[in-house]
Amino acid sequence: AVKQLWGDGDHMAEIDDMVAEQEAIRGEKAKSVCDLFRDKAVRWQLITLFLVASCMQLIGVNVVYFYAYSVFIKAGIPPAQTHYVSLGVGITEILTTVLCGFLIERAGRKTLLWKSYTVMALALGLLTVTLSLQDSFSWIPYCSVALIFIFIMSFGIGPAGVLCPLPTEIFIQSYRPAAYVFNGATNWIQLFILGLLFPFIV
Repeated sequence: AVKQLWGDGDHMAEIDDMVAEQEAIRGEKAKSVCDLFRDKAVRWQLITLFLVASCMQLIGVNVVYFYAYSVFIKAGIPPAQTHYVSLGVGITEILTTVLCGFLIERAGRKTLLWKSYTVMALALGLLTVTLSLQDSFSWIPYCSVALIFIFIMSFGIGPAGVLCPLPTEIFIQSYRPAAYVFNGATNWIQLFILGLLFPFIV
């Protein structure tokens, strides 16, 4: 199964790790979310998961998606064509997330996260400038469209690709189901709170 998944080569180190983990948790049942909160041995993994999930929500990707349509209209893209551009944004995120799967082992998770967040922050800063100046020059709205694509590409190659496998990689098998529940609940609760608060902030 390992050869089928990873191809030919010497994978004994990975198999030994799997056997060692299997021996370590032999007879241990899956932990609940309450066990996850109570066990001090996984405290740092839980904090790491919470911070990465929170950064993913707070970086503003949902807001960019929300305002992308109006930015495309301001750029002069006809309303009938805007749906295709929005589809292009979605396809861009899918392709960059797939690309992240190939890069994640070579570049490393921390590198992908830090570099992606840096590019996303710069893109948001420049997007703020271009949105402020969009009536000054005819070419500025096109810069806004390009910045949205750059932002989404950075999101796909960093946080979106890194967060999905993170609970599997930092928790042992008995804690993984609870970690996935915690991760999903964290994402949706924060999205709900942001969805409620953001219109008032605007």
